[in-house]
Order: sequence, then C-alpha cells, then structure tokens
Amino acid sequence: MNKTLFNEFEGVSSKAWKQKIQVDLKGADYNDTLIWNTNDGIDVKPFYHSDELSELPEVSLSQATNWKICQHIVVKETIEANKTAKDAIKRGAESLILEIKNESANVEELLQGLDTVNIPIFIKNRFLSNDFVQKYSSKSRSTIVFLNDIIGNLSKTGNWFESLKEDHIRFESIVKATNQIAIDLSLYQNAGANNIQQLAYALSHANEYLNHFDTILDPDSKKSLQVIFTVSVGSNYFFEIAKLRALREIWTVLAKEYNVNTSCTILATPSKRNKTIYDYNVNMLRTTTECMSAILGGADVICNLPYDSLYHESNEFGNRISRNQLLVIKKESYLDKVNNPSDGAYYIESLTNQIGEKAINLFKEIESNGGFLTQLKYGTIQRKIKDSAKQEQEDFDSGKLVLLGTNKHPNPNDKMKENLEKSPFLSKVSRKTLIEPIIEKRLSEKLEISRLNKE
Repeated sequence: MNKTLFNEFEGVSSKAWKQKIQVDLKGADYNDTLIWNTNDGIDVKPFYHSDELSELPEVSLSQATNWKICQHIVVKETIEANKTAKDAIKRGAESLILEIKNESANVEELLQGLDTVNIPIFIKNRFLSNDFVQKYSSKSRSTIVFLNDIIGNLSKTGNWFESLKEDHIRFESIVKATNQIAIDLSLYQNAGANNIQQLAYALSHANEYLNHFDTILDPDSKKSLQVIFTVSVGSNYFFEIAKLRALREIWTVLAKEYNVNTSCTILATPSKRNKTIYDYNVNMLRTTTECMSAILGGADVICNLPYDSLYHESNEFGNRISRNQLLVIKKESYLDKVNNPSDGAYYIESLTNQIGEKAINLFKEIESNGGFLTQLKYGTIQRKIKDSAKQEQEDFDSGKLVLLGTNKHPNPNDKMKENLEKSPFLSKVSRKTLIEPIIEKRLSEKLEISRLNKE
C-alpha cells in the first residue's frame, strides 16, 4: 500500500470525536451516559486519543518474552514432592513454588535431581528459621528464592511467628544470607482490597523493610537486592494489566529513594476471590484471562490456579489442566514473542498512570500517619479493606458484578455436596491475636452455602 495515501486524510482530534459523539447522543449528557466510575475512583472514558497525552509514554520495563510457567507444590513428604516436581518440569513447568510446612523437611532430598541453576525455584516456608534458610541458600543455587515475609504473616494471622523482636532478628539474618526480600500482596486482593489499595499497601509494606535495612545492608548488597512481589490477578482484564505495570513503575520510584536495585520480580497467580464451586469449569475461563492479564502486565513468573483447587485436594488432573492452560497461551497463542505488548495502548497507559498516581498518594497518606505497621496496629488497613470488600460484595449480591453460573444463569441441577473433598469456605478459629488479621473471602461463599443446604 502506498504510504502517502494516508496524507490525503486529515487527522481527527479528540475534540472532534467528542463533538461527533455528542451529536449522536441527541441531547443525552456525555459524562452521565458514557463515562463510568470504578470502585477504585477512576473515570473510564469511551475513547482515548494521543493528543490528550502531554508526551508519548516511555517504554515500560516488562519483558514479556521471558515469563515462566510455574507449578505450586505443597510439600507433605519430600520424596513424593520431588517426584511431583520432576514430573511437572517434564510436562512443561519452567519454575516451581515449593511450600514447606515443617522445618524438619529435608530440602536436599526435595531438590534431588532438579536443575536448581536454570529453573527458578521459590521456597515458601510456613515457619521462620534463619538456620533453615542459611543451610539451603548458596551461590551455586542462584535461582532459589526464599519467600519469607514477616509482615505478610502478621497481616494474615494477626501474630508474629514468635515476637516482633525475634522475627526481626531472624529475618535480618535471612536477608543478609540471601539478599532477598519478599512482599506478598495477594492477601490484600483476595480479602477484597481494590487495585489502588493493593499497590499502596504493597509499597508501604516494602517501605517498612527498606527503612529497616537501609543502614544494615552495604551499598553493594542494596544494588543487587532481589525484591519479589507475589500478586493476585483479578478478572478486570485491562485494569489488572495496568495494575502490574503500575506496580513496577512505583517500585522503581521507591527503590531510587533507598538506592536499591530498581528492578523487581513479579510472581503472579489468579485471584481466589471470584472463583466458585458451582459451574466450576468457568474457573478455567477466569484463570485464563487472569493469566493473560499477568503476561501483558509484565509478570515474570505465573503460577496458575487449578480450576478445582477450592474443593479438591491437590491432584494430578487439576494441576495438569492449569499447567496446560499456560502452555497453550505460550506455545500456541504466542504470548511470549513480544516484549512490552501493552505499551502505547492509550487506554492502558491512562489506567497505569491513574492507578500508579492514586496508589502513591495513598502510600504517602499511610506514611504520614505512622506507616504500615502502625496502621495495621490500629486496624485502619483492615477497615479500609473491609469497606472495599463490602462494596464489591454488594455489587455481586445485586447482580452488578457477575460470576457466570453462580449469580447469573446458574444451573439448578448442579450438585456439589458429595464432591467436596475439603471445605471451600472461610473457617473461623478462636485465638488470641496482636492485631485483627486480614481475612481472605470469596464473593460467592454465602450463596454457595445456601445452595448446598438445599441439596
């Protein structure tokens, strides 16, 4: 095609587009009719135009050609978990999350025969032990990452592992040995926090660590510090792409203030909040789009959620399906061929900027009121998340927020009572806590309990 052909057409400004739309609306108000406001407080317009940008967006830092397919394995018995890990790698997994319950686990046995140099391995302990980490961390295992997050544990359980002082002593030894800091913000999303809150809490959460280690780590360690964010990705497709892009950008801003490594690792997994036990196959559709958002948003590692994980114990079929979803996305849909695929999309660029700016403003508000730990202590963070979750729950209950097969077009013949291997619902355990824990809760729980009682 002759490129000069385009010179025969005049450019159309955003003002001209808006005038044309207003004519077609025949008197209806443009703002009331076509602009919608999200629970995040973001206005979404019907179109976006380059002349609304003061300058062209910079190239983002994401490298979508390098994302890894990850398999999550809960280690109950090390030999069996080792077999599962080897099988997962053989069948297409490129990374592993090994969740270890007990400090007595033999990690040498667990890692036997695994390529710990070329395959990224994340070890998530349900305990805090500097001796354990130092025993299994070494330069020869450069891809092993320990996901220790003492503030994350406090947020989730309401208690430190041992005590504030002891946890910080152990955590300090771990960070010195590994030069790694992990921040788990998936809890906030699964509890109902909106996108702005998730990023602001992640930034404030990270700031607590950076402030503590500012004078402890030497300049060389700061420059090579490895920071890992674990993120849950929801179903609001473009917003989730923008959320991950904004996370990387605002982390760069914070990291520069402390002269630490400005790059970070984003480990993404689909949200639990919108998953259902009825019409459970729809969960595969949800996790597919959520994984796509993670890829286009620039996640480094993606660990899919099996469609039946809510009500079945971990099983070969569910794990294989979840892994194959990512393999199809990567090998057949070619979502690993282009870096920064969402760059230049004015809608996504606008969302990224708005989410990032609002998150930084909320972060500043948290810091001006004592910081993340102080806000947790006084219950401010918990209250804000509850308010956001309540609004989302009301949207679900009213049908404004749709989960297909659950609150819209449910199958009345769908029975689940005899198919539950484990409880998919929030369980309450009475215990004494230092602070109110942040509780994960799915949107469909109340409705599902009602349906189960009627079976």
